[in-house]
Amino acid sequence: MKNKTLRTLTLSAAVALAGGFAAMPAHASKEKPVIGFSIDDLRVERWTRDRDYFTAAATKLGAKVYVQSADASEERQIAQIENLISRNVDVLVIVPFNGKVLGNVIAEAKRAGIKVVAYDRLILNADVDAYISFDNERVGEMQAQAVVNAVPKGNYFLLGGSATDNNAKVFRDGQLKVLQPLVAKGDIKIVGQQWTPEWDPTNALKITEDALTANHNNIQAIVASNDGTAGGAIQALAAQKLAGKVAISGQDADLAGVKRVIAGTQTMTVYKPLNNLASQAAQLSVDLVRGVAPKFTDKMNNGTKDVNTELLTPTLLTKQNVDLVIKDGFYTHAQVYGN
Repeated sequence: MKNKTLRTLTLSAAVALAGGFAAMPAHASKEKPVIGFSIDDLRVERWTRDRDYFTAAATKLGAKVYVQSADASEERQIAQIENLISRNVDVLVIVPFNGKVLGNVIAEAKRAGIKVVAYDRLILNADVDAYISFDNERVGEMQAQAVVNAVPKGNYFLLGGSATDNNAKVFRDGQLKVLQPLVAKGDIKIVGQQWTPEWDPTNALKITEDALTANHNNIQAIVASNDGTAGGAIQALAAQKLAGKVAISGQDADLAGVKRVIAGTQTMTVYKPLNNLASQAAQLSVDLVRGVAPKFTDKMNNGTKDVNTELLTPTLLTKQNVDLVIKDGFYTHAQVYGN
């Protein structure tokens, strides 16, 4: 048992960090599950979409959803998850900021009989019930291959995501599957690689500026792991009049990224139908609460166990097929092209 005073203080901190929620009474019925959705950072466009799709799908299934944003702080996320535990949620759905630090709070959730789903990013060294995401190694392969198709030979810089995000490492694994044989052959040379703290475009801009300086602008391709980092890198390239001349990858089909693909300053992005991911995650969460055994296609080891895993298929977008985001209703024609 935790010290009662410490427990009270921890929950008070959680309430304060979560915006002053009071603890809620336990749910009345498994027909109306209560879901806590803890998201890394709602300041990022992509996660606001996941939140909206997930909440809509869960509501249709009869569930109530409490959403909290950690704003890229592992301490805030832990406190918010403790707050959600105190509100007697049935299931926690977590997009981890740092997938390595949640073991203790997830153990606390499990002791309270709460199911735990890792959403989009695997949570490491913790007893999670399920993991649902896209095939992230495949995403990395797509990023590297699209850049290689554009620039088969030359100097490459690898602009990774956040070192605290397990997905960033999985993307890199996929990228290197494509790139390493070409490095061995001598077609390409990796002249630098760096992780981007918090996936922050401003950090990506600075990293790219430094890489260009270090290599006297002699970089032909940048393998950037998402659209945000690509956007920062393209700002640095534009300052050197290299935007559109250096091949660069992305991911997430952010609106700005899609527009850059159309403009030719970004080589590709990866479209993930987030509605599919969020809807399946909502169904999975509700099924876990109701005792329905979900069907999984994979297992992934997180250091503690082989986690039941569902991986969805991503789609490569280039200038040739970028209108798929309009056909799918992800964006309107006016959003992409203007009126």
